[in-house]
Parts: sequence; C-alpha cells; structure tokens
Amino acid sequence: MPHEEKFVNTIPAGKLGIIAHKSSEAFGKKVDNYIVRWRDKRENDHESALHFKDYRKDSFLLNACCPRFGSGEAKCQLKETVRGDDLYILVDVCNYSLTYTVSGHTNHMSPDDHYQDLKRIIAAASGKARRITVIMPFLYESRQHKRTSRESLDCAIALQELVKMGVDSIITFDAHDPRVQNAIPFNSFETVQPAYQFIKTLLTKVPDFKPNAKKLMVISPDEGGMNRAVYFANVLGVDMGMFYKRRDYTTIVNGRNPIVAHEFLGSDVEGKDMLIIDDMISSGESMLDVAKELKKRKAGRIFVCSSFGLFTNGLEKFDEAYEKGLIYRVLTTNLIYQTEELLSKPYYLNVDMSKYVALLIDALNHDASISEYLNPANRIQKILKKYKDK
Repeated sequence: MPHEEKFVNTIPAGKLGIIAHKSSEAFGKKVDNYIVRWRDKRENDHESALHFKDYRKDSFLLNACCPRFGSGEAKCQLKETVRGDDLYILVDVCNYSLTYTVSGHTNHMSPDDHYQDLKRIIAAASGKARRITVIMPFLYESRQHKRTSRESLDCAIALQELVKMGVDSIITFDAHDPRVQNAIPFNSFETVQPAYQFIKTLLTKVPDFKPNAKKLMVISPDEGGMNRAVYFANVLGVDMGMFYKRRDYTTIVNGRNPIVAHEFLGSDVEGKDMLIIDDMISSGESMLDVAKELKKRKAGRIFVCSSFGLFTNGLEKFDEAYEKGLIYRVLTTNLIYQTEELLSKPYYLNVDMSKYVALLIDALNHDASISEYLNPANRIQKILKKYKDK
C-alpha cells in the first residue's frame, strides 16, 4: 500500500512536533519536507475531527535553541508551545563544525556538549509534551558499550538518564553493540540498519554493479561486524568473508591495542567486487588495511560501506588509496555531519537517509507498526528484482 494511503483511518498519537537541534538542522529540514508533502497529499475522511488539528502544516519543525552565556554555560529556550505534542528530537552528537565561546576562546562542540543540549531540550519540554522520542543516529558513547577493566559504562548511563528524564522512546542507527539496550529493558529502544539505502544507492549510482555470487562478495572487516555482513550476504544472495585482527595486547597506543595483522577467513576473492560493510569509519586505517589485503588476493573493485563516516584523521589516506586503485567507492550516510570536502570527492557516494527517518516519524505519530522499516528484506528483494528485470 502506498505510504500516502497507509494511515487514512488511524488517529495520530498527538499533534506532531519536531525539534531539530542545530547539529541536525539541515537533516531535519529534509525530513520535515517529506512529511509536509505526504500529509498535504493525504486524503482523510476525519480531517475535521479534533484529533487531526494541525495535521497539515507548512512545517512541523518547532523553534527551539540552546544559547550560551559568556562563561560557556547554556540553556534551552522553546519559543513555541509543545503542550500535547508528540515530540521528536533530532540530534547529531558527531557534528564538530559547531562552535561556542568561553571567555573569549572558541571551542568546537564535542559529543558531550551535544548530549547536554539534548538534555536541556528534554528538560524544557518535559511535563508539557505528550510523548518524547529521541532520534540520535550515532548513539552517544556507543563505542564504550562494555567493560574490559575498571572503567565507566557511559552509553548505558546515558540511556538510563534519558529515560529518567521522561523520554518514551529512543531510535538510533547501527548501534556499535545493540546489547547496550539491556540498560533500559522496559523502554522502547530501536537500532535501525540502513541496509536498503546502501543497496539502493549501489544499484542506482553504480551502473555496472553486479549483485550475484559470481561477481560480488561481502566482507566483514572484523568479527564484531559479522551479523551485519551475514545479513547483506543473505539478502544479496552472495558469499561472505571475514577478517579478524591480531592485536598486540602487551602495549597500548592511542588508547587501544595496536593491530599486528589482518587474517582472512573465506573463499577465493579473485576477480570479484568486494563490499566491505562496517558501522563506522573512524580513522579509516582498518578499512584501508582490509582493502590492501583483498587486493593482495587479486580482488576486483572494492566498495566501502559504513553507516557513519567520521574520518577523524582526514581524507588524505582515502585520496591516496583511491589514486592507487585500492578502493573504488566509499558510501556513508548523511545521518551525521558531512564536510563539503567529503561530498566533493570523486569516490564518495552519499546515502540519503532523510526519507527513511521521515517514514519512521510519520508511522510512529500514528502509532503504526514500523517493523517493515526495521526489517527491509522485502523491499530489498523488490528493488533487486526490478534491477535484474531491467
């Protein structure tokens, strides 16, 4: 059933309101445009009912800001009412491009700063909004999801803190370890995989992409990403392989044990295109090491797919790898901040997730099931069939 016709006989949980924190301002506008357009076209016999008040609007984005004092302290200001709203708060904790001033010094906003702003927004809206849903694509402190020694469990603490503040539901994408949701077992927590969007982008933007077992293979760069790679391999109907990292556990460099070598488990890769799947590209060293190892085994083109492109050490190594022919394309989503430099690279493909997030918000506002969006296997098979028929 077309999305525009799906909710014609269901009542919204409340008047829809979206707060896009400054870190997600551009992304929030794209999400808002989709919902405005869908609801403008949607016909409903009950539009005159009280439940559908303000169902059609020019924008569902609410005016909110987090100004700072000269000392660096901050507050949230809601400049329009949220009373009775079904409220969705978008925040990108990875947006380091934003700055603020402390006693005349300029600081770039860190994940901690963004998280504090999120709490300020929730505190300003708590008790007024009917329901609060936080959409945090990159889960705050998700890389610190388990203890290996005497250390803090920051992600679990953050989730419990949000719930205690009145958040009803948390939506994130490709959590580093989904088991972190065990910290809030009685609350709604969804970690969404952008598998469909990656496959759609490859099929539409790479004309000679061949999703069959003779031409393609899915690679997991480490044992932690096995589930992700297995899913991609199954829906595409191709083989998969895995690298595991041999580390030197006797030393620590930059807070982690250095990788000694990458060992490969899998079938022959010679002549096949490689689809390396991971949740994030941080410095990119692991991805590029895996690409080198695959090229040593005479692999074909190498596609690097990652939900979050952090590129913490810049893009120079990826430029060099592209020039040497190690990588063919790099795909990351627009769920987090992207630099103009990244978007201009000839090897980069942007995976737009704004429509997907708009679908989730529109469905949840109607208290409808989002299971078909969380498991996109059927949609992937449809687009693969359409591609093969062409």
